[in-house]
Amino acid sequence: MSRSIIVFGSINLDLVAQVPRLPRPGETLSGYSFSTVPGGKGANQAVGAAKLGGTTQMIGRVGGDAFGAELLESLQNAGVQTDLVSVDRSISSGVAMIAVDNQSENHIIVIPGANGNVDKTNLEKLQSVLTDSSILLLQLEIPLAIVESAAAIAHQIGATVILDPAPAPEAFPDRLYPLIDILTPNAIEAAQLVGFPIENNVDRAATVLQQKGANTIIIKLGAQGAFCATKQERFMVPAFSVNAIDTVAAGDAFNAGLAVALSEERSMREAMIWGAASGALSTTKSGAQTSMVDRSILEQFLKQKP
Repeated sequence: MSRSIIVFGSINLDLVAQVPRLPRPGETLSGYSFSTVPGGKGANQAVGAAKLGGTTQMIGRVGGDAFGAELLESLQNAGVQTDLVSVDRSISSGVAMIAVDNQSENHIIVIPGANGNVDKTNLEKLQSVLTDSSILLLQLEIPLAIVESAAAIAHQIGATVILDPAPAPEAFPDRLYPLIDILTPNAIEAAQLVGFPIENNVDRAATVLQQKGANTIIIKLGAQGAFCATKQERFMVPAFSVNAIDTVAAGDAFNAGLAVALSEERSMREAMIWGAASGALSTTKSGAQTSMVDRSILEQFLKQKP
């Protein structure tokens, strides 16, 4: 029986406008199209894990608006359990307003909304379902103090804590590192955490992060693959070659694949391959949750790729 995956984090709706070019201050511009795309790093990872067959529960907040209902429906349609998602009628759901031009340049305004109100009542819901066999997925789009408390609760009972330090904060608290079983920054986030560029320094960066207290470090390097440093071994998993069209949620897809493989007691090397394949496949479709991959497609892809 696989271990449960609990995602504690953000739930957003992306409001995306396609425009010929980005507007200047004070300018009104006609666009081509508009779409609403469910997102938020927490919700993306939950959808990714559920579509890969993981028993997945989401804990977070949406607003008491139409967006909140749409976000819950998207999670439920993917097979995510949402009974512990709070509906906060005092505030809007989290949104990202995105303008994308013909050169794929963008302007993004993020309004945390209900995500910014995640609090102790949500931590109590987390405590009610966490066990020592749970895998807890965390990100940094809800208040940092709450993330820290969630990691502490999970660490105390022996659950596996996987933290994606995105978006990287100005100051990452040193006391958080020892609570993390697996830390999964990309190259930019890793550089912010260690204070030096990652190019040719991946091994050194992983060592610094382990010295700060995190157990296993996975640095996601995009087209270069991903580097893993555990207490026992260090290895690189090359990236899979695909026709990428949109990398927006590749990191979330990676974490989803990693978590599902670990929930099935696969080795860290195999989990890294699942993460890399899930991330790669997500780049072949546009959008965040819409790009998360079904398990049958992942398994077929892995059979074709030695």
